[in-house]
Amino acid sequence: MSLSVIAQAAGMFAVTNIDDILILALFFARVAGNRRGVPDVVVGQYLGFAGILAGAVVGALAAGLLPESVLPYLGLLPLLLGIRAARAAWRERHDTGDESGPGDGDVGILTVALVTLANGGDNIGVYVPVFATAGTAGMITYVVVFLVLVGVWCVAGRFLATRPPVARTLARWGHVILPVVLIGIGLIILIEGGASGP
Repeated sequence: MSLSVIAQAAGMFAVTNIDDILILALFFARVAGNRRGVPDVVVGQYLGFAGILAGAVVGALAAGLLPESVLPYLGLLPLLLGIRAARAAWRERHDTGDESGPGDGDVGILTVALVTLANGGDNIGVYVPVFATAGTAGMITYVVVFLVLVGVWCVAGRFLATRPPVARTLARWGHVILPVVLIGIGLIILIEGGASGP
């Protein structure tokens, strides 16, 4: 593995996934106190990012198999998940006697995977040309570096969620912030991708 390719891969991952740290912190905050929550978030993040990588590799190996016009509609996933989270937060507001923690049930492997995939859908457009010109060895290097950095991102998100000031803020406002962030991501992906028209 060439050091320059590794550095380029690390830089590209950081630039295209900087917003994921906030989303991961929100997810980790939502599963605080749930023993299975942290592994679920990590597995979901890896599954979602594996979907992004699969799309980028397929697009690089066979241009045209991944229609560019479809990518903006991935924004519907976080938009719908955000609406669902907002409805759950609204119900919790009136359901204070519930024994389970707020929102414990609405963050699972599938939710995290879908949000990661949808949020990174636009990344596919960045990765495809790079993968296509990197050659097989270069593409493998990118994929390995990206998968290692997904783990680093999970650690960073967990770290943020467990810092007392951040944790207090997320514990108090996370049920409001998460739907807003998800709906915002969905709208940005749809609008910037031109899903509403030519």
